[in-house]
Amino acid sequence: MKHLILLGGGHAHVHVLKALAQEPLPSAQVTLVSPYARQIYSGMVPGLVAGHYMVDDCVIPLAPLAAQAKVTFVQSAATALDARTRTVSLSNGQSLHYDALSIDTGPVVDRHAIVGADEHALFVRPMEDFVVQWDDLFALTQQQVLSVVVVGGGAAGVELALAMQYRLGERARVSLVTGGPPPLPSHPVRVRSRALRALKRRGVTVLEDACTAITQNHVQLGRGMRLECDSAVLALGAAAPPWLQRSGLALDERGFVATGDSLQSTSHPEVFAVGDVASSASRPVPKSGVYAVRAGPPLALNLRRFVAAGELQPHRPQRVALNLLACGERRAIASWGPWSAEGRWVWWWKDRIDRAFVAGYR
Repeated sequence: MKHLILLGGGHAHVHVLKALAQEPLPSAQVTLVSPYARQIYSGMVPGLVAGHYMVDDCVIPLAPLAAQAKVTFVQSAATALDARTRTVSLSNGQSLHYDALSIDTGPVVDRHAIVGADEHALFVRPMEDFVVQWDDLFALTQQQVLSVVVVGGGAAGVELALAMQYRLGERARVSLVTGGPPPLPSHPVRVRSRALRALKRRGVTVLEDACTAITQNHVQLGRGMRLECDSAVLALGAAAPPWLQRSGLALDERGFVATGDSLQSTSHPEVFAVGDVASSASRPVPKSGVYAVRAGPPLALNLRRFVAAGELQPHRPQRVALNLLACGERRAIASWGPWSAEGRWVWWWKDRIDRAFVAGYR
């Protein structure tokens, strides 16, 4: 009997679990490995911070999904991968052998990219830790006014800065340090303009500079400015898991798994990878969970066909996708290519999509 390991509880793997619950894999043992018993849906975290959701509104429990799919659930984290021996080593001491492996572990953050960050900053990833630390920070703002600095000018940084200033109001002064360019550098011009107006309307101070160091009371910027800071929140880009470096898999220049159109590793066809952990020439490392969600159906199909020695199908994600950016209050910005719109109706639209996504896996 072949052994398929689903490494990570990411967006694509929750779809694989649902597909297996509907139609199990014949003559195959499937194991899900994840350090957390639930997935916190990243698209709803800004709404959680803003106070629009409770934590339970935003989570997909993994154990019930695995049970329905007759998949063995191991709550642990990967510490090593040996592609030559097809072995995954776990933090609980186990070593699992696989015939097929799918990696959807989600993004990690380089905690040492900024001096002092590991000691003094609050990291958005992993989200399980962040939501606990956010509760502690919110409780502290009820006792004193705080200076909060969000580091990261991408969608996550912008959404969290807006959500925090909305939720905390006069109990905090929120600044956004973008890393150098204006906020949302990879988004269309109209979206950037709408986001800048939202930041100004909410009273978030935008600093187009790099963060070079973090201390207990200050954030040091690249141009020499020291910014008073009671809490630094880091919403940085994804980094590759360190254990991939010693895995023997072909990696790109940033350390992510190099994959082809079938979502397979370019060096080891029995290994699949999706989401922030993977990249290819036609499918770069995604900037949001949208692409990982859409990789779920083709991944489920190709894993099934690989185990059955069938023909795999290419996955070519659409070049233009719908993006919805939360603005703290119950407003949001929508974009599809060069088109964009903003308003409360967009928030209503985003809310319905996000709630439906989570509900679909419960």
